[in-house]
Amino acid sequence: MRTQIAAANWKMNLTFQQGEKLLDDILAAEINLKDHQKTIFAVPYPYLTMTRSEVAEEKNYYAAAQNCYHKKSGAYTGEVSVEMLHSLNINYCVVGHSERREYFLETNAILADKVNLCLESFIIPIFCCGEALAIREAGTQNEFVTIQLQESLFQLTAEQIKGIVIAYEPIWAIGTGKTATTAQAQEMHAHLRSVIASKYGVAIANQVPILYGGSVKANNAKELFNCPDVDGGLVGGASLVAADFIEIIRSLK
Repeated sequence: MRTQIAAANWKMNLTFQQGEKLLDDILAAEINLKDHQKTIFAVPYPYLTMTRSEVAEEKNYYAAAQNCYHKKSGAYTGEVSVEMLHSLNINYCVVGHSERREYFLETNAILADKVNLCLESFIIPIFCCGEALAIREAGTQNEFVTIQLQESLFQLTAEQIKGIVIAYEPIWAIGTGKTATTAQAQEMHAHLRSVIASKYGVAIANQVPILYGGSVKANNAKELFNCPDVDGGLVGGASLVAADFIEIIRSLK
């Protein structure tokens, strides 16, 4: 079975003390993950060392950065390099979240550089893709996400593509009052897998975990994760509530 992942994205939320308590409460549930299951906490930069220490003794629990810079090093005040993350023994980094694309104008080319740097430093990128409402309403969502993958991931070798995680975000269903159905989630995940297969073959495409990032909640996680091409979730708001995220972890296949 493909790796199944419950990934928390705290975004710019929680004080250090609140984050520490949240981790304590989640880990207190003592969920024993199976070999093919992982839980990842993408936390703000100041909390990375604390989070890594909290999960250090837990099987298949990891800390992740929410972003990295697309240059190796240099005079980029305020930025954080992949080498810095690697020196902290961070295993994962979110790349290309919709908020980074929208608010910070990150392009597919910039994200390709980030993916390359992550892999060079043995950090697994969680590569985000997805379309806005206007694109969904125009019916061109498949073409749009295809270009995102082609321009940011297709420089990778077959061996490298097996070492990444993809997260699909239906931006049009987040904060718009519109709801993505389970069928729509499965349809897009299947398309994303087919795009990978078109370049690298079906066998390799079937090894790449694809997470769903469209308002995963405690009450819909099980149904979403049961879709054949949905391999877990990249969870925002619900990851900030211990009871909710515990239920989401327990919903993994």
